[in-house]
Amino acid sequence: MSRNASEHPRPRHRRRRALPAAAAALALATGAAALLTTQSASARPEHTTSSAVSQEQDRGRAPAHGQKHLTAADAPDLGPNVDVFDPSMSKDDIQSRLDAVFKEQEKNQFGQERHALLFKPGKYDVDANIGFYTQIAGLGMSPDDTDINGDVHAEADWFDDNATQNFWRGAENMAVTPANGTDRWAVSQAAPFRRMHVKGNLQLDPRNHGWSSGGLLADTRVDGTVSSGSQQQYLSRNTEWSGWHGSNWNMVFVGAKNPPAGDFPDPPYTTVDKTPKSREKPFLYVDDQGAYKVFVPDVATGTQGTTWSGGTPKGTSLPLDDFFIAKPGVRASELNSALNQGKHLLFTPGVYHLDDTVEVTKPDTVVLGLGLATLVPDGGVTALSVADVDGAKVAGLLIDAGKESSDPLMEMGRKGASADHSADPSSLHDVYFRVGGAGVGKAAKSLVVNSSDVIGDHTWIWRADHGDGVGWTQNTADNGLIVNGDDVTMYGLFVEHFQKDQVVWNGNGGRTYFFQNEMPYDPPDQASWRDGDTKGYAAYKVADGVTDHQAYGLGSYCYFNVNKSVAADRAFQVPRADGVRFHHMVGVSLGGTGTIQHVINDQGGPANAGNQEAYVVNYP
Repeated sequence: MSRNASEHPRPRHRRRRALPAAAAALALATGAAALLTTQSASARPEHTTSSAVSQEQDRGRAPAHGQKHLTAADAPDLGPNVDVFDPSMSKDDIQSRLDAVFKEQEKNQFGQERHALLFKPGKYDVDANIGFYTQIAGLGMSPDDTDINGDVHAEADWFDDNATQNFWRGAENMAVTPANGTDRWAVSQAAPFRRMHVKGNLQLDPRNHGWSSGGLLADTRVDGTVSSGSQQQYLSRNTEWSGWHGSNWNMVFVGAKNPPAGDFPDPPYTTVDKTPKSREKPFLYVDDQGAYKVFVPDVATGTQGTTWSGGTPKGTSLPLDDFFIAKPGVRASELNSALNQGKHLLFTPGVYHLDDTVEVTKPDTVVLGLGLATLVPDGGVTALSVADVDGAKVAGLLIDAGKESSDPLMEMGRKGASADHSADPSSLHDVYFRVGGAGVGKAAKSLVVNSSDVIGDHTWIWRADHGDGVGWTQNTADNGLIVNGDDVTMYGLFVEHFQKDQVVWNGNGGRTYFFQNEMPYDPPDQASWRDGDTKGYAAYKVADGVTDHQAYGLGSYCYFNVNKSVAADRAFQVPRADGVRFHHMVGVSLGGTGTIQHVINDQGGPANAGNQEAYVVNYP
């Protein structure tokens, strides 16, 4: 790279296809220099900086610097970190505010600031560049109600055209007419592009086609063409477009109209014609009378394309008066009191330290976060517990492990849950978990799903591999996801770097549509990372007693940069049973740094220095 390693963070991993000639000459500084090849993807050590927390931010106040937030006169009090824009506002004032938020958040990877930029229905001539911990969203019932003449985009300029650390942001519920005909959303994990209408083309990698590792398009229409470019993997669910171009390791299309043609692994496309069972994410909107409400979409089966292009989607509108509006500094006891009174929860942007578990006990409760609202459990408590009830919806939250280990960070249903929720399943939407990175964090398990019939709609469960409080004995975390319930479905499941089996699936009837994983970078030696006689742990393990499980489009990557002699015997460990079927898998040794001996059980592979990618089409 042109900058010294001490001046600039390194990328997480490289893209698969050839880079421009100038980029191909760059060197990897991880002790001995290694040239960047143009054949295959590889990994790099990550960013190690952090941001200080000001007292004002701890109390949830607006930053002392920059322009004050803008709020429409009729908007409810959503705190100082929410801007509600109205078409009657000055274009220059709106643009100035957007620019100020982006300037603060562009490089603020582990900071405490959180923002929601909300646009009431109408037309706007603005350009919105979206940085860390920023949610931009329209407040209409349809994306077309909020019409942006300009770009709503994510860039990687701060990181030398490398988008592999563009996490924790989102764009939702807007129509965008990009200035030059192509909008760009160059991101990696935890950065959904959801319920959007792009009146032009959409590019999913950086402007100069540097590295990227996403991502999710959901309930989105692109009038033109989508170009995935350097994206290593992507899930597109319930989407519409005129065409899709691009492929790397694991590109999955579920319920997509006009998916690209091709057979895995060349190109590595996985297509599921219709989305079997899903619910879209709840969202805040303003009705025709100017009242602020939350729309909760119904569960749908056998769908293809967007929910909104054919008219108003099916669902229920909840008045904002039915919500307890939480602001940073609120105590868990206040939240639980509101829940016990039958209120829903709306977390405004900020960081919430919890001295006790937030307990959802009533059916059909909505817990909705704005602007990447972040829950931090203190004292080793579980941050959020949902009882074994019908129809709970949890959306838009980042749960960040505290200094004392939690077990788990979140649970859906208590241990032994057994109720049938097939008629009204609970669901998770854009719910993220982090162990370390922003500081010391520990959690034995991140998410435990004990209830049956739960639908997961995009989650990133991450043991940090860079940042503060990171190391084999520091941000300790055994498992990312444990599923004990039956008939649980996951769309867009990202789980990375945990120290034992990263996903453990004990329930029957499980379904996963797209899985992305990186094994832990940092095992110090093989003896420290082995399961009995087995080298390493599985990225995704289905328990021996399971007789019914299906998964589509799965990738697991290794990058053992502390000790490259470390190996994993297999990425996916599943029982031999007629009802257990895995489709379209890839194992990757990033830059040949470490070995995945087999892709699934004893089949496929190895992925190592001599053969960095290994594919298995179907198992068995």
